[in-house]
Amino acid sequence: MLKIALFVLIFGAVTLIFAQIAPLILKLLEKWHTKKVAETSDKLDNAFVSIPKRKILYFHLLSIVVCGVLGFFMLRGNVIGIVSGIAAGVLLPQVAIRVYEMQRKKKFESQLVDGLMILSGSLKAGLSLMQAFEALAEEMPAPMSQEFNLLIRENRMGVGIEDCLQHLRKRMRSDDMDLIITAILVARETGGDLTTTFRQLVFTIRERDKLLGKVKALTVQGRMQGLVMSLLPVAFAAFAFKTNPHFFDVMLKDKTGQFLIAYAIVSYIIGIFLIKVFSKVEV
Repeated sequence: MLKIALFVLIFGAVTLIFAQIAPLILKLLEKWHTKKVAETSDKLDNAFVSIPKRKILYFHLLSIVVCGVLGFFMLRGNVIGIVSGIAAGVLLPQVAIRVYEMQRKKKFESQLVDGLMILSGSLKAGLSLMQAFEALAEEMPAPMSQEFNLLIRENRMGVGIEDCLQHLRKRMRSDDMDLIITAILVARETGGDLTTTFRQLVFTIRERDKLLGKVKALTVQGRMQGLVMSLLPVAFAAFAFKTNPHFFDVMLKDKTGQFLIAYAIVSYIIGIFLIKVFSKVEV
């Protein structure tokens, strides 16, 4: 009887505490999720992708549920699998948007040489700089046409061309774009010949791309070795767990084994970081 009464008291106390804390936790989660949805919506708007916020919210929730279920089944109902799946579901939308932004930026950078040639030809034909931008926006495909159309609309709404170029620099951060915008701004202040400047920029960018290609070719072996060494421990752990689910029981149940696993994971992360640093060559 005493045990039952004690259990009821503990259960009631836990229930009351949860009832008091739950609304606060739900409010914080709702606030955090609303902030994440707004940030995702802003990033998509900057990339000229129009998706309603309600659909973004559904995608976030679906990502968390699907990844949580996958983690549950992959680790056979283990709590760690569920937590890991939920964490992956929270990060997945941000990772997907980041990958899309990188691909869009890479495509934009690949269009810069053609865009500079169009600008140079337009200026040779006697057009003004804004008219050259309009010709560029008409002839080039997305994403360059999208970015310069936005620049043109900003200018028509009364924003100065220098500010428009600075906004473009913030949206499309790259060394080549910084070089082009800086050259345009300097030429406008000093009265330089933009046609000659654009020709020199085309030559500079092409030579830089050739050098980057050579660097990638020379470092491909190191990068492949880093990739293999990074995936090998994960592949071995997955294979061992698949063939024998109790393979790691000795390590997981013993304190020394748990310490060694934690040490191995930390060392693995540090090793990946060092491989990435040493295989990266700045040009």
